[in-house]
Amino acid sequence: MAEYQRYFIELAYDGTKYHGWQIQPNAVTVQELLNKALSTLLRQPIETTGCGRTDTGVHATEYFVHFDHSSMDHRPWTMDKKGLNALLPHDIAIKRIIPVEPEAHARFDATLRSYEYHIHFQKDPFRHGYSWLLRDTPDLELMNRAAAIIMEYSDFSCFSKSNTQVKTNNCKIVNAAWEPTEKGIVFKISADRFLRNMVRAIVGTLIMVGRGEIPPEAVRDIIESKNRSNAGTSVPACGLYLTEVKYLYL
Repeated sequence: MAEYQRYFIELAYDGTKYHGWQIQPNAVTVQELLNKALSTLLRQPIETTGCGRTDTGVHATEYFVHFDHSSMDHRPWTMDKKGLNALLPHDIAIKRIIPVEPEAHARFDATLRSYEYHIHFQKDPFRHGYSWLLRDTPDLELMNRAAAIIMEYSDFSCFSKSNTQVKTNNCKIVNAAWEPTEKGIVFKISADRFLRNMVRAIVGTLIMVGRGEIPPEAVRDIIESKNRSNAGTSVPACGLYLTEVKYLYL
């Protein structure tokens, strides 16, 4: 019998004030505050493992972590969502606390991740910090043609930050498309995994297509070059949201 109980936490956060998910020296992160709140609530040091990294300013409407809790009397922790939320700031919200098997892993067991990137075209104080304001409307049809081309590939070195120390730059994208919204457009993309900065670099490249700076077919040359400098610039973090993380057992 395991000497600890493993739990998954489903949470959401507004990333505006944070330097991403992962703990960093001399910077406030979501993971740091969650670890402190759990340690206070459970009266023992707690370290969480997240389902992936999010960069500074990126939001998450669905995010999962796991952590282990040991009890002297070997009884599982009574799941106290209200108590944990009370110890966290208003921009981090706990949705669920789920007991799982000891081998369950928030990062390695995720089978699918989905992101959205939001863009609006009229100045709006209520969208500032949560969507990217563009002056001109890009061509949605051209961008979707380019997005379809991206789905034909698996090596996305051209959209990744350098020196990320990952074993492979291969990802399996299962969906990538732009959709109109009430006040703008949104890019939705799902894959088994994502590289650092990948979605923001893809959006920046597709915006080049939508503005007529490059044709949709030019995306092939960019991807096949495996060179980050050939792709578009990374768009601002404010419009990016992690929206879904899937597991076989949840």
